Amino acid sequence: MKIVVLRLSHRYVRDDRATSHLFLVARAFGADGVIYTGQRDRKIEATIQEITEAWGGIFDVKYRKNGAEVLKEWKRRGGDIIHLSMYGLSIQNVVEVIRMSPADKLIVVGGAKVPKYVYEEADWNVAVTSQPHSEISAVSIFLHELLEGRELSKSFKNAELVIVPQVRGKKIVRGSGRGCGL
Repeated sequence: MKIVVLRLSHRYVRDDRATSHLFLVARAFGADGVIYTGQRDRKIEATIQEITEAWGGIFDVKYRKNGAEVLKEWKRRGGDIIHLSMYGLSIQNVVEVIRMSPADKLIVVGGAKVPKYVYEEADWNVAVTSQPHSEISAVSIFLHELLEGRELSKSFKNAELVIVPQVRGKKIVRGSGRGCGL
C-alpha cells in the first residue's frame, strides 16, 4: 500500500514553514511522498530532497497545479481518498475500516479554505478531533493510527546520518549511505 499526502493551496512564503513541517512529518511518520498544489515552491522541494538524501529512505515531492485533477486521477487508479478535517467522522470510528482496505491512500489536508469538491470526492472525511487544529498534527496522528505505531521504528535505508538513542546528549553517526538505519 502506497501512502501519499496531498497538501492543498500552498502559498509561497506565507506557508513555507507549515508546508515544510507537514512534509517532514509525512516522511517521518510513514508516507511515501507528498503532492502539493497552490504556488510552486522549488525551495521546499529542494530542502525535502536534501533531508531525504541525508536521513535516508525514498520520499517523493511533486507539484501539481490542480487538486481536483489529482483526486480524479487517484480515484481512476482505484486508490482511497481520506480527507482530514474537523468535520468528518471520528478517526477512532473509521481508521480500522480504512486500514483494512488494501488500496493506496491519498491523505488530503487543506491550507486555506478547503473546496467543496474535496469533501464530495473523499471516500472518508475524517476528524482527528472536532476542534480547530493544524494539518501537521492531523497527518501525524492519522498516520500513527493507520500504521498502528509501526512507523515509530521504521528504518530509513541509505541514510548518511543516523541518530543513536541514548539517555542524555546527542549522538549522530555518519552512515555508509547504504542502509545504515538502526
